[in-house]
Amino acid sequence: MTSKSRTAILCAIAAVVGVGLGVIIGYFSHPAPAAPIYPTENPTISKQLMDEMKAENIMNNLKTLTSRPHIAGREQEEIVLVDWIKQQWTEAGIDSIVVHPYDVLLSYPKQNDSNYVSIKLANGTEIEQSQRKELVIDAEQNDQNVVDPFNAYSPPGEPEAELVYVNYATIGNFNALNRTYNISTAGKICISRYGRIFRGDKAINAELNGCIGLILYSDPLDYTVPWSGVYPEDWFLPPTGAQRGTLWVDNGDPRTPNYPSIRDAWHQSNSSLTLPKIPVTPIGYIDAIKYLSKMGGPEVPKYWRGGMNITYRFGPGFAEEHVNSLMKMSVKTTNQVATIHNVIGYVRGAVEPDRYVLLGNHRDAWVFGAIDPSSGTATLMELVRGFGAMLKRGWRPRRTLVFCSWGAEEYGLIGSTEWVEELQKQLQARAVAYLNVDMAVRGNFSFSANGVASLSQAVFDAAKTVPNPNPSEISSGRPTVYDTWKSIYPAADKPLFYGLGAGSDYAAFLQVIGIPSVDMRYTYDQSIGINTYPVYHSVYDTFELVSKFVDPGFKIHLAMAQVWGELARKLADVPILPFDCRLYAIDLIKKRYLLRLSYRSKMESNGINLSQLDDAIATFFNAANNIHERIASIDLTNAYETRMINDQLMQLERAFIDQNPLPGRVAYRHVTSAPSQHNRYGSTAFPAVVDAMFDIDVDPDQAGRWDEVRRQYSILVFHILSAAATLNPTV
Repeated sequence: MTSKSRTAILCAIAAVVGVGLGVIIGYFSHPAPAAPIYPTENPTISKQLMDEMKAENIMNNLKTLTSRPHIAGREQEEIVLVDWIKQQWTEAGIDSIVVHPYDVLLSYPKQNDSNYVSIKLANGTEIEQSQRKELVIDAEQNDQNVVDPFNAYSPPGEPEAELVYVNYATIGNFNALNRTYNISTAGKICISRYGRIFRGDKAINAELNGCIGLILYSDPLDYTVPWSGVYPEDWFLPPTGAQRGTLWVDNGDPRTPNYPSIRDAWHQSNSSLTLPKIPVTPIGYIDAIKYLSKMGGPEVPKYWRGGMNITYRFGPGFAEEHVNSLMKMSVKTTNQVATIHNVIGYVRGAVEPDRYVLLGNHRDAWVFGAIDPSSGTATLMELVRGFGAMLKRGWRPRRTLVFCSWGAEEYGLIGSTEWVEELQKQLQARAVAYLNVDMAVRGNFSFSANGVASLSQAVFDAAKTVPNPNPSEISSGRPTVYDTWKSIYPAADKPLFYGLGAGSDYAAFLQVIGIPSVDMRYTYDQSIGINTYPVYHSVYDTFELVSKFVDPGFKIHLAMAQVWGELARKLADVPILPFDCRLYAIDLIKKRYLLRLSYRSKMESNGINLSQLDDAIATFFNAANNIHERIASIDLTNAYETRMINDQLMQLERAFIDQNPLPGRVAYRHVTSAPSQHNRYGSTAFPAVVDAMFDIDVDPDQAGRWDEVRRQYSILVFHILSAAATLNPTV
């Protein structure tokens, strides 16, 4: 090496060292940056947002949404309304809008040759054929795009058999028929009234008990009242009304369980799908009375009787001149792939943009869907406009707001489930809470809500801020939505707040990825005995019905928008998330009480130590108290400590999600609160344990069954302890 080369290398080394020393000296000559200070919420935005929203705008939204039928997979739903929502949200000024399409399996009747049932005489003649279409009462119902009554995913078929009345087609009803009354349903067509449990569970129960077909009808006892007329005189179901609805008991596209139906997704073959195997179709009570009034067999007990002026009988078969006649079903429903769309709008958070507060409602309806779901959609549209107005005034939430318009909910929560499956890793890391409103106004009696216990107080607080839309309630000393709720549905010193089943789009958020969820609505007076709002899933669920009978001034819709908006604003804006883990602990104690009340004796006699559950809940209770003591003394100027506490609060619900689905339910993983295996609408405490205990005495494999109970009990205790650990301070 030459002397010049050595000199050049030494100079280069010296230069590098000099630069390095300069960087080090420069770094240490400046103080370390302070943690960013989180700004506090703007206390004026709550009232500004409420004042901005108008009942008239919600009314106009509902007119637009219900102008045509908009069943999933068809043009009005997937093109016209999607484009309208995008336009409205763009005009509102929110930051971005994304449309997510999915190709999914849907189901439709054969429109020009619709489903029917009839009595088939011994000579082959068919009589008393049921109506294939509902009677047009108002001009708006006379639309060629109205889809005739059907049950989605029913297989086609034309069974003929004796008829058996199975009440609500619950497991208990079938057990009574088989064990108490010695009436077999094997090889029979069964007829069940709607109500009590999800219609898909009725179909499963019928299939398991050997029925070869199932007819569903709306009994006037469950959808009318003796002291008032039916639509168009009042909002109660007319005799020709028939309830459409899905039979799919899991969630999402049936062909892609646990995975999204995105482009190039693998799909299960049609032959391997877990869809109903027997034909099912709905009828109105104008037809049901023709068949039930002719049935033979013994009279049913009093609590099996409906509201028609007939003698309800079990069957099997008909009596008198029809003793040799059979019931016939003609079902031509078929499945087909269609494209659905979710419309997702974002308002970016100013401080924590990677933390999402989600608000959702489904858009699709079986027909016009003025109550289900368009009362919720119309409300969501005004809520987005209201938040957009706040943005234009210079406000921006701390966390990101996400507005979700779901497709194909009616078929089995398909749109929301596919989106959660597609984005589950992102949502698990970023989602704070999901706030669902399906039917914003299904009555005008009182606000009500269901959800995770840790969010109950936040819902109470939001309801306290909203003026009562009912003047008579105000004159009775109940000035807020909360006051009426507490008065009508009291639970000690607060309103009733139940857990969530799986009847709407919160299911995938809560049950698959553990996002704290709430479902809210204004409801009807349940003491009058109707099963749900009377024209549910019928052609009569129209703008005319809502504007005339349910909410003439749309003030209740406005109150729903205000509660929904205030809850979302608070979750998006307050420095410390408004979750109360102590209320979760209390909820676990209540669930433990219910388990012990029903099963303590049997479980302990089979060697299951319930003190393990007691100890686990006590550990959780202590952890919950400890984290709230830390919250009480937190330094809000310490951004890192605040973020750490919020992450612990946000992640708590995830700790109750098992890595495996609950037995027999691919779409459910939450170990403390999920639907029963026998009713997807309801919420069951400690569902896997309760399902393992169900009807255990008649299982011939007692050893195997009790081993499953022990396994599920062990999983439950483990998850409660794991959840407690998530609340503990870092090591």
